[in-house]
Amino acid sequence: MRQSRTASGVASLLLAAAAAFAGPTAGEAAPRTTAIGYVALGDSYAAGVGAGGYLASGTECLRSDRAYPALWADAHAPSSFDFTACNHARTGDVLAGQLGPLSPRTGLVTLTVGGSDAGFVRVMATCALPGHAACLSAVAAANSFMDATLPGNLDRLYTAITRKAPAARVVVLGYPRLYQLQGTCARGLQDTERSALNAAVDHLDRVIARRAAAHGFVFADVRTAFAGHEICSSSPWLHSVDWLDLTDSYHPTASGQSLGYLPALTGAV
Repeated sequence: MRQSRTASGVASLLLAAAAAFAGPTAGEAAPRTTAIGYVALGDSYAAGVGAGGYLASGTECLRSDRAYPALWADAHAPSSFDFTACNHARTGDVLAGQLGPLSPRTGLVTLTVGGSDAGFVRVMATCALPGHAACLSAVAAANSFMDATLPGNLDRLYTAITRKAPAARVVVLGYPRLYQLQGTCARGLQDTERSALNAAVDHLDRVIARRAAAHGFVFADVRTAFAGHEICSSSPWLHSVDWLDLTDSYHPTASGQSLGYLPALTGAV
C-alpha cells in the first residue's frame, strides 16, 4: 500500500511538472506581460512627431500613441511605462528633464537623441533655401559638431542613465537616411544636397553607435528598415517639407514608426 501511494505521488509530481512546462493549451493565449519597468527617452523621433495620435498627457511634447515606445509597450505590457521623450529635446534636455522615472528597478530604457544637438533643424531650414553652397556649408558645420562636441554630450547622458538605472537594458535607436537619390521628387533639393544630408545622417549614426557601444548599450540601426521608404521614394515613411505644418517635416510617419522603428526595437530587446 505504501509503495502504491509513493508511486501515485511520484506520478502526480511528474504530471504537474509536465503541465508546468507544457505552456498554454490550444486556444489559450500566452501571457504577454513583460515584468520590467520601461522608460522611453529622447527627442521628436522618439516622441512620435509626425505620426499623429498625440497624447493629451504630452501635448506640449507631441508624444504620440503611434510612436515606437508606445507601440512596444502596448504589444508587451511592461510592468510600468514612462514616456518622457519630447519634441526638440537635446541631450542636455533629456539629462535635465527626462530621467526622473529611472530607478534600479528599471529593466528597459530606449533612446533616440542627438539630431537636435547637431542642429539638423537649422541645417534643413538652410537647405530649403535656394542655392546649394549654404546647404553644404551647414552640413559641414553639423559634421564638425558631431566630431568635436556630440560625443561628450552623449557620454554625459549615457553615464547618468547607467547611474540611475544600473540593471536596465538600454537600446539606442538611430536615425534613417532622409532621401532616396534619383527618386520621384520633381522639385526641391538637388541630389548633391540630398546625398550630403544622407551622409550626415550616416555620420550621426556612427557617432551615436560608437558612444552607445562604449557604455555597453545596444545600438539599433533603422536605416536598413527605411531603405526604399525615404523621401522621394514611391512609398515614403518620412514627411517631406510641409509648409503648412513645418513641425511634421522630415519626421517619420505612423508607418515609419510601426514598420521602421518598432521592428528595430523589438529585435534589439
